[in-house]
Amino acid sequence: MKPEDDMNIIFVGKRHGKSRVVAVNAPVAAGLVVMVLGLLAVAGWSGYRVAVSQAEAAQPTPSELVLEWQAKLSEQKADLALVEQNVQQQVDALTLRLGEMQGRLLRLDALGQRFVESGLVASDEFDFDQPAAVGGPEDEGLAGESFSTPELTFMIDQLARRIEDREQQLRLLDQVASRQKLEDELFLEGRPITWGWLSSRYGYRSDPFTGKRTWHAGVDLAGKEGSDIIAVAAGVVTYADERYGYGNLVEVDHGDGLVTRYAHAKSIEVNVGDVVQKGQVVALMGSTGRSTGPHVHFEVIRNGKSENPETYIQRASR
Repeated sequence: MKPEDDMNIIFVGKRHGKSRVVAVNAPVAAGLVVMVLGLLAVAGWSGYRVAVSQAEAAQPTPSELVLEWQAKLSEQKADLALVEQNVQQQVDALTLRLGEMQGRLLRLDALGQRFVESGLVASDEFDFDQPAAVGGPEDEGLAGESFSTPELTFMIDQLARRIEDREQQLRLLDQVASRQKLEDELFLEGRPITWGWLSSRYGYRSDPFTGKRTWHAGVDLAGKEGSDIIAVAAGVVTYADERYGYGNLVEVDHGDGLVTRYAHAKSIEVNVGDVVQKGQVVALMGSTGRSTGPHVHFEVIRNGKSENPETYIQRASR
């Protein structure tokens, strides 16, 4: 080898800047370079693998991702179930409200039907068996929208308040009507027969058996034997039997000290304690007791004193 092919390696010391020269031939120097480059490549590859391993360790594995998504999905399912439960509770509450309102509307219909039957309102004007007639043109410019739950709840509350108000009004009207009907039933008027004529007035008259002037405490209404004798007002039967001079007698107490008597009946159709309505048959016309023919002796007694029955008979024609 020639001297010019040698390679000098200079080592510089740390102290005093002294240097040392080492002569190395070319093949040895090339081997050293290759060895150094190999060491650098190994070190670089090792660093790369270490970095890749650290990066892979920092990222979650596929199994961890699945578990995370499953947890989120379970949480969302739980939230959805809670929402569905709340919605169902709201629907159940609205259903209960609607059921209550339907029951109240049925009571209102029953009250209305009673008014129709009592004649307070015209049956052809209010038909409570049919829904109210409604209608109107459709607005083509506006699309229909469903009501939200708060809006529907508000509408139901408003309707409930209106129904309650109508219930109070109808109850008051029903009370007034019932009171009026009771007063009408207790109001003594009309004749105690369905057909016949006045055969003897109230007051002094000639006795039909003796011809003497005697007091007649009632009126006589003649008719056909066996025809109906009816109560002129509602009341309670306090006497239903034979009595001297009266024959078969029915006595009805109407309250407030007012009593009516129906005498000379062929037969009695009620019993003591019976509650009779106005116009109800209490006896059949006959000629029992002190009588000259089929008729009814009709008396009106107020607080133990007789009154002229014609006053009450004439009420019906006013």
